[in-house]
Amino acid sequence: MQNATTPYGCDRVGTTAQDNDLLHQAKLQIEALAGSNQRKDEFLATLSHELRGPLASAHYAVRSLGKVMREAGAQPIQALIERQLGRMTRIVDELSDISRINSGHLYLRRERVDLCIVVSRALETLDWDIRERNHRLATEFPDSPVCVLADPWRMEQVFVNLLANASRYTDSGGKLSVRVEMGRGEAFVRIRDSGIGIAPDALPYIFDLFKQANVADPRSGAGLGIGLAVVRSVVGLHRGSVTAASAGVGQGSEFTVRLPTE
Repeated sequence: MQNATTPYGCDRVGTTAQDNDLLHQAKLQIEALAGSNQRKDEFLATLSHELRGPLASAHYAVRSLGKVMREAGAQPIQALIERQLGRMTRIVDELSDISRINSGHLYLRRERVDLCIVVSRALETLDWDIRERNHRLATEFPDSPVCVLADPWRMEQVFVNLLANASRYTDSGGKLSVRVEMGRGEAFVRIRDSGIGIAPDALPYIFDLFKQANVADPRSGAGLGIGLAVVRSVVGLHRGSVTAASAGVGQGSEFTVRLPTE
């Protein structure tokens, strides 16, 4: 019995063998990538775990020195140390969250919450940063509660990340605005800034892990490119969405979070 031939005279046995070889190579590459991702997740989990110990000790030391520093008139130094420790703690939390997200172990504790209260608490967390940079902040909230089914702590984390980015990439004296509004079956939170903006070619990748929108800007070194990836994942777990818009570099940016109200 003769082998079937292709239109170009090559028998299919040879082609099948070649396909099997390609499939085998692809399988090996997939396994290698899976192993690489697992090692990355294990590294992030280990790194965040190892950093928590020194941070906890530093927090305890600062609190223990509180009385001495007050008597020495060093409260501003104490406040500065506490703020920087708080920022380091948030970075460690984000590393831990990425590890949980990638392994499918990030769980939500949902309850009925007023989105206006959640956003207000995020603004309180960033109050010092906003005042230090002399930003002009405008807020707009509806008169009635905007109720959503959400994990209040996780959603506060979302808005702290977005507000921190807006503040970080906006020059002193710039404008920030936060608006909460209701739509048909959806709640919207829009955070707008007058900062450095986002280049059009960077917009599609703005929420990717370890991506920086403006690597040439010195302020890009202030983060690891983790915060927005966490934002997208947490909002997605709430069956919502987050989008970014910008007219270009130097034109500011706007981030919009949408959450279902039903």
